[in-house]
Amino acid sequence: MNIPPGHRRPAGISTVDQIDRFDDIIDTRSPAEFALDHLPGAINCPALDNAQRSEIGTLYKQVSPFVARRRGAALVAINIGRHLLEHFQHKGPDWRPLIYCWRGGKRSGAFVTVFRQIGWDAHQLEGGYKAWRREVLARLAALPSRFDLRVISGPTGSAKSRVLEQLALLGEQVLDLEDLAAHKGSVLGRQPGLEQPSQKLFESRLLQALGDLDPARPVFAEAESRRIGQLTVPEPLMARLRAAPCIRIDAPIEARTDYLLRDYDYMTCDAEGLIGRLERLVELRGRDTVAAWTALARQQRWPELVRALLEQHYDPHYHRSQSNNYLGHADAPTVATERLDKAAIKSLAERIAMLGRHSG
Repeated sequence: MNIPPGHRRPAGISTVDQIDRFDDIIDTRSPAEFALDHLPGAINCPALDNAQRSEIGTLYKQVSPFVARRRGAALVAINIGRHLLEHFQHKGPDWRPLIYCWRGGKRSGAFVTVFRQIGWDAHQLEGGYKAWRREVLARLAALPSRFDLRVISGPTGSAKSRVLEQLALLGEQVLDLEDLAAHKGSVLGRQPGLEQPSQKLFESRLLQALGDLDPARPVFAEAESRRIGQLTVPEPLMARLRAAPCIRIDAPIEARTDYLLRDYDYMTCDAEGLIGRLERLVELRGRDTVAAWTALARQQRWPELVRALLEQHYDPHYHRSQSNNYLGHADAPTVATERLDKAAIKSLAERIAMLGRHSG
């Protein structure tokens, strides 16, 4: 529902910028739609579940819109009653929920009608999820320029992600893109038991993370590629990261090899799965090189494999990409360490925090 300028919205209609005024946010879309993306903190109470939504869509196309609406209304009524019994019987008369569907139409409208008849001050989100999605894109285009970013760079295995964790424990502000993306960033970066979110959900999580940051204080982030697994870092943030001051970690290859053997220990439990991922590098590094890596994996010669990957793949890529993409990398202050155990990582974080407060 789009309200012309100068006109008041009807009772029970609210906009994206009023989201924080409500006790709960209810997403009435199907579970499949909800899984792809949703408003932060929303709970899913589907007006139609996945199978029902498919059924109604088929009726609409193959029988008639009237038959689809008649059947859909019955299912929605049943589902609203079930949600009321299972989720909302404990809510008092002052409860204020915000309810949305795809575009602020019939699904959320049905919930709002019933809830307001009960006596709750339920509101429908004007424009629904589509309005939220437009807001996400607009805010992600504008927000990155507000922050004073400090980019932690260093070759693969420099424990940059663990340093970010320590910085957070020290009370510093961090933006951990790999955590938001559920991926460690390289071709071997998929983590066991974790599926990456959709691009839209990643962007919603990113917006929430940015919204929690104080623009008056430095924000530490890791030097990332444009893509983290299957996800893409939004261009306004990527451009801001690449223009930000860098702080570079310098650790010997022996320390980085030991660290990666600990941090990626799950890969040594699945040699064939690792070999499958290495196959993706044939086009970049050639069949003979990948065959040599594969042989090391099959022989479980893990330290040799990790060192070979660093020397023949990751380090050359790092030196090329960082110099070309991060303006502050060449002249970045360096924090050196001979080890990358817990104590050394904590020391790195403390030194980087101090540098971060005085650089930029």
